[in-house]
Amino acid sequence: MPATDLFARRATLPRAIRLLSEFRYEQRDPARFYGALADDTAAMVTDLWRATTGAEPVGRTVLDVGGGPGYFSTAFERAGLHYIGVEPDPDEMHAGPAATADTGVYVRASGMALPFADASVDICLSSNVAEHVPQPWRLGREMLRVTRPGGLVVLSYTVWLGPFGGHETGLWHYLGGTRAAARYTRKHGHPPKNNYGSSLFAVSAADGLQWAASTGALVAAFPRYHPRWAWWLTQVPVLREFLVSNLVLVLRPGQASD
Repeated sequence: MPATDLFARRATLPRAIRLLSEFRYEQRDPARFYGALADDTAAMVTDLWRATTGAEPVGRTVLDVGGGPGYFSTAFERAGLHYIGVEPDPDEMHAGPAATADTGVYVRASGMALPFADASVDICLSSNVAEHVPQPWRLGREMLRVTRPGGLVVLSYTVWLGPFGGHETGLWHYLGGTRAAARYTRKHGHPPKNNYGSSLFAVSAADGLQWAASTGALVAAFPRYHPRWAWWLTQVPVLREFLVSNLVLVLRPGQASD
């Protein structure tokens, strides 16, 4: 069964609208925003596992690279998976449920040098992290390394030229990341959390697709928040850079590409 068959049924227009409406709460009510995103992500990963393996993921281990404050842990534990969150920033890790959670395991480490043995986890997830590291495909290689053959790697990231590429600087990133950050600083009196060149980088859809194809493990690529009938955008050069917004790369280490 193709990797996206099950999730494609979930990728509807009402889902897209619902998730888009939650983005307005990211800053003022992160628990609400990330809670909704966590539930959707756990459902997506579960569907991808079922489609690629033909089995339920219950009892499997999921490693969440760049898990931040740990909002995803409850959703994955509720789905029956053993959750491990990795986050390099201690302030970020202690800004949410990871500080007091009684579920999941949390490790302080960089996604570009994961402190895990080769082939040690079943599923490796990275949600909206690749655009925040200077070497995103080194992150991807680490994810593949720690995932067992026949497991699943799900790497999702924000495309720079999409409408959310500038993060909190808004659409001003189309005039350049440095200029957008400077404008934000003047307006708000402090630099943006996601500062271009230090914690935010320009990652294209084309680069991600090229890297994933080079691994020989790519089984699917699709826009994370789009309804199924808009997934064709991923196949169109240039257009995908502006309209895909968030690209999901699904890989199975040790397996031939579909």
